[in-house]
Amino acid sequence: MALMTYAQAAQLALQHEMEADANVVVLGEDVGRGGIFGQYRGLQERFGTQRVIDTPISEAAILGAGVGMALAGLRPVIEMRVVDFALCAMDEIANQGAKNRFMFGGQGRVPMVVRMPIGIWDASAAQHSQSLESWFAHLPGLVVVCPATPQDNYSMLRAALASGDPVVYMEHKTLWGLQGEVDPAQPAELGRARIVRPGADLTIVSWSRQLQACTQACEALAAEGVQAELIDLRSIWPWDREAVLASCARTGRLLVVHEAVQAAGFGAEIAATAAEATGCRVRRLGAPRIPVGYAPVLEAQSRVDADAIVAAARALRGQGERP
Repeated sequence: MALMTYAQAAQLALQHEMEADANVVVLGEDVGRGGIFGQYRGLQERFGTQRVIDTPISEAAILGAGVGMALAGLRPVIEMRVVDFALCAMDEIANQGAKNRFMFGGQGRVPMVVRMPIGIWDASAAQHSQSLESWFAHLPGLVVVCPATPQDNYSMLRAALASGDPVVYMEHKTLWGLQGEVDPAQPAELGRARIVRPGADLTIVSWSRQLQACTQACEALAAEGVQAELIDLRSIWPWDREAVLASCARTGRLLVVHEAVQAAGFGAEIAATAAEATGCRVRRLGAPRIPVGYAPVLEAQSRVDADAIVAAARALRGQGERP
């Protein structure tokens, strides 16, 4: 076990994969100098410019090259800097990478990992602060991952590279400095959620940075005598239906919390599935359907904080007895 940041954990995971397999390559803007968050620091010096490749400023070209590399037998890690910029390369990921295996009868595989940092980036406004995980969950052929801790950013990045399919890997823009213990021997399974804390009164499901606010809310609820079971989904697709539905069946109430806009967010899929399967009461909590503002007072309107989560949990608990 070692104490390291979210960024250091990702760097170490990638280093281990590159040491183990010469087919693992990195391409993107600024990767040679370590990336804008330090998540590639030292890798070009260690592995050379043929495996850590600085590219021109063209997301479509970067992702198109990555798809071609993957089809040719490499395992590329493709850096999009932030998810907001990846929208310039949607055709390459949605129509090429995601569909190739299905359109050609499995003759080709696209084992690439596309890193798209998500979420509100302090004082970065509407074009640098989006959470778009539901866009990619909607696309057949893609795996979608949202790690919340340094341990998961280590273990799940390695699992993503081993999956053999195109993975949209979404790290939160403000988690890079988060510290935690990392065990390099601890594996992760894509599609397997983590029970952060057990509880019998209601189920709270979240992922990525929003897990921190949910943890704070659970502590506040516990002080009121309400024991919430908190589940870190970790993988958006595939998602751990079994763990979520089992918890909902026990508690009878589900609150899904995400930083993304609530309208058409992935929380709706979880809530509908849980309601259909267990009959539990459901509530969603996400951002309003507005662009993230630059001024702090406007930016705050797009945040889902612990107080809002506690209020939503209280309202859900106040809807009468358990079904």
